[in-house]
Amino acid sequence: MRFNLITLATLASASTLTPNVVPLIVRNPYLSTWLFHARDVPWENWPIFWTGAHVGFSVMASVPSTGTVYPLLGRPQDSLDPHHRTYKITYPDYLGTTFDASTTNLTYQIAGPSSEKSVRLTLSFLSPITPSSTFRQAIPAAYLTVLVEGCVDVDVYTDVNGEWVTGNRDNVIKWDLYEPPQPKAAWAAVIKTWKVARASEEHLTEFNDRAEWGTLHFSAPVDVHHQSGISAHLRQHFAEKGYLRNEVDKDFRRVMQDEPVFAFSKSFRLAKGQSKGCPTKTDQVQFTFALIQDPVVQFASARGLTYMKPLWQSYFAAEDQLIAYHYNDFQTASSLARNYSDQLAIDAFESGSAEYQDIAALSARQVLGATQFSGTPDDPILFLKEISSNGNFQTVDVIFPAFPFFLYTNPRWLGYLLEPLLEHQLSGQYPNDYSMHDLGSHFPNATGHSDGNDEYMPVEECGNMLIMGLALANSLKYNTESAFVHAKAGEHARPIDNFGAWWTAIDKFGVDRREKVMTGPKAAEKWLSKSYKLWKQWTGYLVRESLIPHNQLCTDDFAGWLANQTNLALKGIIGIKAMSEIADIVGESEEAKFYRNISKTYIEKWQEYGISRDQTHAKLAYTWYGSWTTIYNLYADSLLCFHISDKDNSDYGKGKDNGQKPLGARYEDHVFIPNKVYQMQSDWYSAVLQQYGLPLDSRHLYTKSDWEFFAAAVTSKKTRTEILTTVAKWVNETETDRPFTDLYETEGNGGYPGIYFMARPVVGGHFAFLALERACGGKAVEALEFLDRYRPREINVKQALLADMPPRNEIKDL
Repeated sequence: MRFNLITLATLASASTLTPNVVPLIVRNPYLSTWLFHARDVPWENWPIFWTGAHVGFSVMASVPSTGTVYPLLGRPQDSLDPHHRTYKITYPDYLGTTFDASTTNLTYQIAGPSSEKSVRLTLSFLSPITPSSTFRQAIPAAYLTVLVEGCVDVDVYTDVNGEWVTGNRDNVIKWDLYEPPQPKAAWAAVIKTWKVARASEEHLTEFNDRAEWGTLHFSAPVDVHHQSGISAHLRQHFAEKGYLRNEVDKDFRRVMQDEPVFAFSKSFRLAKGQSKGCPTKTDQVQFTFALIQDPVVQFASARGLTYMKPLWQSYFAAEDQLIAYHYNDFQTASSLARNYSDQLAIDAFESGSAEYQDIAALSARQVLGATQFSGTPDDPILFLKEISSNGNFQTVDVIFPAFPFFLYTNPRWLGYLLEPLLEHQLSGQYPNDYSMHDLGSHFPNATGHSDGNDEYMPVEECGNMLIMGLALANSLKYNTESAFVHAKAGEHARPIDNFGAWWTAIDKFGVDRREKVMTGPKAAEKWLSKSYKLWKQWTGYLVRESLIPHNQLCTDDFAGWLANQTNLALKGIIGIKAMSEIADIVGESEEAKFYRNISKTYIEKWQEYGISRDQTHAKLAYTWYGSWTTIYNLYADSLLCFHISDKDNSDYGKGKDNGQKPLGARYEDHVFIPNKVYQMQSDWYSAVLQQYGLPLDSRHLYTKSDWEFFAAAVTSKKTRTEILTTVAKWVNETETDRPFTDLYETEGNGGYPGIYFMARPVVGGHFAFLALERACGGKAVEALEFLDRYRPREINVKQALLADMPPRNEIKDL
């Protein structure tokens, strides 16, 4: 199997930022391997699981003509003798880390026998994001391609250990080398696969957030050497000989008991046939990593508690068929992933800067790394783990900050996330009249909360569900999907074996059949109608409780309980407004009018209650004078097209239909939230900005990166650029040492504020700019152009906060 070497090697060649941790193999909550301390050389540390726990995964190279061994990834050198008589340990020149949305490249220069002869070696990790192929996105597997270019012979070694399949080193693991029969298709590569699993699996359980069930499949072409055995012995043998023995150690034991590893080695003969000079040759070898689990979760569905199978099982009768297909699908998967990455890079650069391009790229795999696909081809389901904060299952206020990513990447995936929440609550298994917080206390067990005692965020979750519901309906009605959602498999695509003619969701090459998917007003109406009971029920709660929220949590639960939260009330009121549009779509015009009038009354009251006396900023809470807050929920007003005036509405539908338009039969004479609120907050954010970003509110200097991007998306270009620049500075300088945290200090060293969030899917909020630019046929962004007509107001923050304090006699009355 051949491919364009140079294209792949340069796929992720222009990263501006230098994050401290970057993704290597990230597909779901349990197949999640990251490069630790990425600003250092990769052989200084072992790769990590998202928790920061060590993962046994090493790569090294040797140059036989010089007897030199080069550690590349992990710390295999710890197993080698630094004074060995037949080899010496040397470190390569590390040329750096580059990444895009799907790929991370680690590139090295390895010396040969003379200064003119060397080898350029790249470890290229691909966890493909394929918006046009849900089938491929659902495959729990990733690629490592080792690319070499030069004129010197070089041998490459890689191994993994049992930490990929358990979080408890005391567990006994088992393994085997599977060598399938010769494939029938001439184009199919012959492979061999290490299969590693716990000797005694515990389905649907975790230990330190690692799955305690499932089998790792580590595959390579059949012509490479293999060996399993004690880690030090294998690494020493490779250092001495440059190859492995093709042996399988059958002594099953604990993960770190004479640490068993499962290794491959490949020899590249780049110097062969050279008489003089150094003509460059290129070659490569491909490895794949897959974590196969069945079931993937259990879910309290409408039919009861159900073990949910992985989506890929709808297409393959056996896991070995999946592994073979995935291995041979590299060209198509990489092409589709590159299509997405390239367009994302263009869109993000045009929307913000080269720094924003990198932030979006760095966030993409992290979002999907919290998900598991299940269901059937015609009705896929996407399950999500609230990684690191508490492990909840399908947390509504974690999906909400992530949902701009899904609106931009593939809006239907957002529908797959919402479906299990809607199904469970429509079945009557949740007793409260507000939206549930999550489907289960800990992933992978979505057992529900039949006692109603989930985390108490009633206004938060009702508002979230209504806003996301209308946003998804907008995308269905006006088909706002980007071009990459329609990308084809390409000329190198191979058909799925035993393709079922009855499969309506995908074609024989595994690409979504967009022509078979219902879109337009009828699709929006159909999707909303089946859950209309819930939309109405949740809105009823918001009508009662959102204008003056009682003491409760919002999504920022780490900040504690608080009554009269200004930003929370705003979310609830926008949720009511969203319901008026939902009612219009399903033909309930009288109910639409009812909710529209209530939301209009409430938003006027909200401005009276929530804005400071001098009209410079929104208060943290109605009665917390001298406070301020980031009202990131203002973003939903623009995203849902509520900030487009009648004048702007009048020319919708004329000429080319270029995207989403406001929904519903009637519109206000004016925008829902007035321009002055947007202008006020834009100016305020510029005034309170810190070294590493925009603090969440006046209580602390910490911030949430997802909410920074929500807030920045509806500010002036100047303020937006300021916020983006400070976040980029933080990415480059922060001392946080886990996958992209969303909660950090905006001063000092930009570290954790005593709360350790990491690898959370909420970084999908970093796509807020991109989702907004697609909303309302581009008019959502056009409607904010007024923010750039004037210079930001000069604000003395201290004076403004003091001015908000009431006179002493009023304080006494309060």
